[in-house]
Amino acid sequence: MKKAFIGLSLLFMIVPGIANSANSIPHHAKNGRDTILADWKFTSQHVKSGSIDEGNLMIEDVSKHGNDLEMVTIGDTASPEIKKLIQWSEDDIHDRENVDSLEFTNRENGPSGRYFKTKKGAPINSEKFENGFTIEAIFKLPGKTNNGVGLFSRQGKAADLHKMDGDTKILSALTVSSDQKIHWTSHSSNLNYNVSNWSRSLNADEWYHLAVVNDGSATTLTLNNISDYGESEKVIGIAAATGKGWNIGASEWGNKLDKLFAGNIEEIRIANKALLKKDWLVQDSRDDKPFEGTNKALPFLTNKKNYNFVFIPDTQKYSSQNPEIFNSQMSWIANNAEKKHIIMNTFVGDIVDSDTEKQWQNSLAAISKLDKKHIPYMMAAGNHDYATGNPFLTHYGPQRFQNKEYYKGSSRSGYSSYAIAKAGSYQYLVLIVDMKNLHKDLQWAKNVLDGHRDKPTILVSHDIIFPNVQKDKTIAAESANGRLIWNELVKDHNQVFMTVNGHYFGIAHQVKQNTAGNDVIQMLVNYQSNYRGGNGWLRLVEFNEKKKQLFFRTYSPYVDDMTKKERTYIDYKFLTGENNSFILNWDFKRRFTFKQSHPAAAKH
Repeated sequence: MKKAFIGLSLLFMIVPGIANSANSIPHHAKNGRDTILADWKFTSQHVKSGSIDEGNLMIEDVSKHGNDLEMVTIGDTASPEIKKLIQWSEDDIHDRENVDSLEFTNRENGPSGRYFKTKKGAPINSEKFENGFTIEAIFKLPGKTNNGVGLFSRQGKAADLHKMDGDTKILSALTVSSDQKIHWTSHSSNLNYNVSNWSRSLNADEWYHLAVVNDGSATTLTLNNISDYGESEKVIGIAAATGKGWNIGASEWGNKLDKLFAGNIEEIRIANKALLKKDWLVQDSRDDKPFEGTNKALPFLTNKKNYNFVFIPDTQKYSSQNPEIFNSQMSWIANNAEKKHIIMNTFVGDIVDSDTEKQWQNSLAAISKLDKKHIPYMMAAGNHDYATGNPFLTHYGPQRFQNKEYYKGSSRSGYSSYAIAKAGSYQYLVLIVDMKNLHKDLQWAKNVLDGHRDKPTILVSHDIIFPNVQKDKTIAAESANGRLIWNELVKDHNQVFMTVNGHYFGIAHQVKQNTAGNDVIQMLVNYQSNYRGGNGWLRLVEFNEKKKQLFFRTYSPYVDDMTKKERTYIDYKFLTGENNSFILNWDFKRRFTFKQSHPAAAKH
């Protein structure tokens, strides 16, 4: 998985049109005063004492439980530069008059900084939340950060708890990673290790309402009313180290300050139980559609003689956190391959997120649905699939495919392979070229291509092109691996008419000309950084020989299985827009006129 590129999250843009709650009844009054343990409004109207200039600013706890915040300064408090690190801003989530927020401009790895902490002896410092919790934050990020920022953290480390295996350097923290994802990690009372929740990538300069909710068992993370991932593991409470408090605008690592916050914070609130959505600070964020899509029933074949190739984007988040989505994708393919004329299904890599047996088994449970119905598929490995002992080869190596009629061979590394599938007027070759073993398998791949010059070829590798934003427009750019693949395997092999890859966050495509002056389609499909790790979206390419067209669709069987009540406002069966649904004119007879195979076919 590569870190996200600026602008690529436009696909998943959420514009928070959020109902004004400024004049609502205090939430502790609605839920019982003891439910809300701390409520910090970072506005000039809720200063308890002191000032920014004097370096002694104190923010009151609106819940009246005595959990006030005091400002902490790293460096010389008299320095003019330090005074600028926290300032009142007129910007707020509702864009209201006479309402402000607190803007943090801490620099990454700077020698100075400012943040807040709970005062010594504050009741919340010792709270363990055994019956659940709700942590809410209203904040905005200023832009992309190289090392991430710390929003909220519990002081101390797991080793302070004197628990077996409790050597984790961090106790609990809410941070934003370098690729703009929210990460909640917490050491619970019932476990000897931390459990994490991740969000999709966030947009810069955009307000968000975040809720981390634990019901006394499972923890979910929700952004702008949409839950990205939930933990199936039982998680009880938030462990506390004696004598330690909380940081706001900073995170710790090993009992030392780690990351400071940059951006705006308007409010942070903590409850000692799981609050219902209707009781959150923000109830709705549905004014605008986040991206283009439709739930209309669209045909997968515009002519009964047409046929489809399916490409499965990075499935790593399904294997690690949402196996039900993986199962839905594979069940749909298994049940629809014949009637939708699906000729071949190809995985672009990153089958799992990390090398755990549970994740491999989740992937096997889903993909085995194709084996049971003898549905053809091929698999590329991604950078997350490589580990000691070669688990990818154990589960998806040559031995898995050797009895499948369409499978024709693998490289010596076992990671690269190829297949031949008949469709329409042609026999198509699908060539998998491994990312990690690219140099080692390069000659093998050339031999395969030289031995099959008469077959239209789709080349799949995990890393070929990535999205690059220029003048607010996403274009495709070649990676180093992609450049090597083009120069060595594509430009002088006229039969290669398409390359497909994953790896990079986002979507992009382009059409290039090879040495013979013919078109080669290059396509990136990867939705893992989006809602639910991809929301089940598949990329289908319909081949229409009669109309001389290729129709590219993006479809989610997982969403298609939902009832109207289950769907959120971003759940679409089909994604539309220029990078998700498009048609390319394609003169099959002219483009697929090749020289015959070389008489000396290579050994495979």
